[in-house]
Order: sequence, then C-alpha cells, then structure tokens
Amino acid sequence: MPKETAMSSADPIKQFYLRHLPQAKIKGSTLYAPCPFCPHSEDTSAGTLVVNLDPESFFYGHFRCLNRCRPGGFVPHFGRLQGIDPKLVPGCDPDRISYVHNLVFPSKTLNAEVRKYQLTQTGEQIDFFQTFGISAATLNEMRVGSNGRYLIYPYFQENGNCYAYRCVRPGNDADAFWVGEEEFQEKEFQIFNIEDISRCENGAIFITDGEKNLLALKELGYPGIAVPSLSVVDMLSPERFADVNHVFILFYNSSEAQVAARSIATSLGFKARIINWPATVNRDYHLTQLARDKQDAFGETVARMIKSSKAFSPFTSPEREHTLFLEALEKDRGKSLLGAPTGFEKMDYALNGISGINIMGGQPKAGKSTFFMQISTEAARRGIPVIYYDFENSRQKIYLRTLCRLSRLSEASLRHENPDSAAAAQFQQAQEEMRNMLRFFRVVTDRKLSPDIIRRQIDFIQHETRLDNCMVVIDSLHKLPFKNLSERRTGIDEWLRHMESIRDEQQVSFLVVSELSRSSEGSYSTEPDLGAFKESGDIEYSADNAIMLQPNWDLLDPLTTAQRVSTLWLVASREKSPGKIADYALDYPYWGFKEL
Repeated sequence: MPKETAMSSADPIKQFYLRHLPQAKIKGSTLYAPCPFCPHSEDTSAGTLVVNLDPESFFYGHFRCLNRCRPGGFVPHFGRLQGIDPKLVPGCDPDRISYVHNLVFPSKTLNAEVRKYQLTQTGEQIDFFQTFGISAATLNEMRVGSNGRYLIYPYFQENGNCYAYRCVRPGNDADAFWVGEEEFQEKEFQIFNIEDISRCENGAIFITDGEKNLLALKELGYPGIAVPSLSVVDMLSPERFADVNHVFILFYNSSEAQVAARSIATSLGFKARIINWPATVNRDYHLTQLARDKQDAFGETVARMIKSSKAFSPFTSPEREHTLFLEALEKDRGKSLLGAPTGFEKMDYALNGISGINIMGGQPKAGKSTFFMQISTEAARRGIPVIYYDFENSRQKIYLRTLCRLSRLSEASLRHENPDSAAAAQFQQAQEEMRNMLRFFRVVTDRKLSPDIIRRQIDFIQHETRLDNCMVVIDSLHKLPFKNLSERRTGIDEWLRHMESIRDEQQVSFLVVSELSRSSEGSYSTEPDLGAFKESGDIEYSADNAIMLQPNWDLLDPLTTAQRVSTLWLVASREKSPGKIADYALDYPYWGFKEL
C-alpha cells in the first residue's frame, strides 16, 4: 500500500480493531488479542489474533490467528466473520458487487473424503513438508492430506465446497493426476485456495505456481492462491481481483515464468507487482527451495523481495525509452539510406531504401517476382538477412534464376557439359558469390504458414546471422493461407495487421507481391492507382509504400530479343511523394532488370 494511502487510513482501521477486540494490546506495529474465532472452554484458552498495523506495509490491516483456527484476511473479511454492519467497516462499500461465478454447483461434494485424507496424514509426509519449513498446522489449515502414496491438494471453490482434488507424488511433481468431477478439473477451476481472494478485499494477495510454494508463503502468514502450472495463468480473470488492492506475482525463476507473470500482470493492470528473483539464483529456482536454503531467514528474505517490488507497468521507463532512442539514432548515423539498399540507384533515392511494408502490384507475368527476387538477393549479398516466401516458384527455380543473373549466363548455358573458359570462369565466380549470399538468404515454399511461424523463423535467421534487421519477401499476398477462401479480403486484412505488428516488434521490412484487379471489360488498369490493387482492403492503410510495375509492352507477344521496358510507380507512401520512380528494362535471358 502506498505510504500516503496507508497513513490516511491508519486511524480508522486501528480504531476498528481496538473497538471490536477489547482485550487487544499493541506492541510496535502489531496488535495482539485473544482470537474471537477460536473454539475455547474453561479448560482451553483462545489462541492469539495478530493484526499488522504497519502503515507502510502492503498487508496493513491483515489479521490471522497464530493457532490457525481459520484463515485470516483483511478488515472487510473480519467484519463479515463478526457479523458487523458493512457501513461500520472502514473502507467497505455496502453496495459493492463481488465476483460471482455463473455456475450451478453439484449437490455432491468431496468434503468428507478430503477430511478423511487430512486425518490420515502420515509422519513421513509431515517430515517431507518440514524440509521446506512447512508445519503440520499450516497443512491442517490448508486441508492438505494424503492417501498413503500421494499428497492430496483439495481445490475448494468459492462456495466453500470441494469437487476435485489433485494428487501429487512427494518429491516428483510430474507424477500427478486429478480426482473428482471432470468439470472441476478444467483449467478455470484449477485455483488452489481460491477462497483467499474474497478474504483479501481491500488488501493484498500472492499468486504463485505450485501448491507447495503457496504452503511456504502461508507458513509465513501471507494470503495467496496458487495455480498447478503456468498454463493455467491465462484463466485468472482480472474480475476475480477487482476488490483486491495489490496482487504480488511470484513464479519460479525462468523466462517462461516471466512471460506468464507479465501476461497476468498486464490483464490485472497497475495493482499487479511482479516479484523478481535475484540474478544470483539458478534457473528454475522456486520458493520452497528458497525456504529450504534460507530456513530461519526465509521470512526476512521474502519481506525484502516484497519491499523491493515495483508496480507493474507495460511501458518502458522514460529513462530506458530515452536510451533506446539515442541508441537507434546513433545506429543510423552516417547511413546514406535508412532502409536496405535495392541495388537500383533511383529506387533507393525514391524510397530511401527498403523499410516498412512495401507492396508491389502488377499484371500477371509483368515481372514482379523477378523484380523482388533481384532486390532480395542483392540485399542478401550485402549481408542483410532475407526470408523469401514463395508459393509459386520452387526453391530450385529461385536459385537457378539468381545464378543466371549473377553469372550473366542463360539457363541453357548453365547446362552445357563443356562450357568455354570464359563461361566457366563466370560460373565459378557466380557460384562463390551465391555461396556467400546463402548465409543470409532463406527460401520457404511451405504453404502451411502462419504469423507465429513467420515470427519464429525471423527469430531463427536473426539468431543465426547475429543481426537484428531482416527483410521478408512474400510472393504473393493473395496466395497466403486463409481460414476461409470465401472471405479472402478479410483474410488479407488480417495478414496485413500481423505484418504491421511483426514490422514494429522485430525490426523487419516487407516486400509483398500483390495482384491487380481487372476492369469490367476484363483488362488491367494502365494507370497507377491504389484502387487497382486486387482486394485492396487495408493495403492503403497498412502499406508504407504501394508500388506498381507497369509494363510498356504487350505481355501476349512472344518473347524476343527486343528491349522490353516497364515503369515503376510509387502509387502511395507514408513519407514520400507519389510519382514515377524509374524505367526498367528486362535483362533477358538473365532473369533481372536494368534501371534506365
């Protein structure tokens, strides 16, 4: 709890407890009183109720019985147990509507079965828990039992009943299974000690992974819940924690756990606080290991971790943002082009290199694939990682045409058994260039493609080349896999959204081939217009540059040695002025273009 909030509410909460615990005494920042909830008689006295009155503590106002007669909680929960009018309970809103699970609970419960297992807890199992400093009293409070071979962790629901429990082999967490109603074995019900959420209204609570780790926290007197595995984290609805002020997230030490912690923290918002492990601890280190290693100092260690925690924010700190901005600025210093070079001088000048999402439209057989093949292989020759997704040409065809262009030999010449010395030298040199290029060039022809696969493959090539940037070529946009072919336009728009996200998150530039629409007469537009892009949808919003390759010759004429020229137009751009980029002559039979 922030200091100013804690101090402002200190007197009402302190006076509330003093009023309803007439025999209470305060020592330092802790209130002690006979527990009003303990069953007692002339022969047995009540246990001691302790209340945290440290105004700087996140757990200010939390009460618990040292005899563990029942789980503790915060002021509203104390008021409910005592039957006090909510209007008289500090911070309690009588009109507040708590989270309600929309479910009809079965009439049959496993309460009696759980109680039987709780009573048959053996000394061997108790000794197992004591290794981690967990006492029999804590096990009893949490209703943990044993069937002789397996530990029994009961999963009670909000209504106070148990319909399923988890059996775990001591010392082997992987050997586990569920017993009970199948419906209550689903992930949404896999929240151990879920009742603590309502007990922590206007207070703080822990979320941890693994029942055993929660028991270690309960031994220290902290309230909390646990999930049996990180896969359940996404089922923790933020609505459940609407009445809780602070949520501490403490998972085991791993990158996977960190991702899961950030996921739940993002959904919970500013009330979430991720507790980080020191850099000195090993991977997969968890709370019970800390309890075993620290023993008597475990409580002090956890208290320090709580104190050093910070409220979660999905935003980078202003200091970090400033540093990243300066690093990016320094990285671009001295560059003639902000994007990747294309190998064409006028195109580089018009676009300032290839960056962002670049979509090229053109008629069928106009040379779009050849154009992008040339740009991407030239980028790879300059040491830029390239992933080339092609759903029409085979990998062999892409390599063959690239070798033709590099060697200045036709495909027929490459197949000669006895080439002349000049051709052999050209071939040898081109092979060496291509071998070096392939360190940065990957061709993917698998049609079972998804945005997640693209993301992973980008990670791979960046890791393999040890470079952060990357160029992704997609030939073509209309041949990407869609869930429903009848809704291709919606599918294209969805793919464009993913490209935007990948562009921003992974420092990727895209070259994307697009088809053009036919007019009502069946012909293709000869004017560079954004509306000419087939099923353009969000292209006008997503593309950083929309380009059109317009052939100035009849595509139906048989290929001759006559020069064939196409014009490249910048149809639309976020930062550049639209207009003609340059004319390009087909460099047949070497599968390339020359800029005129």
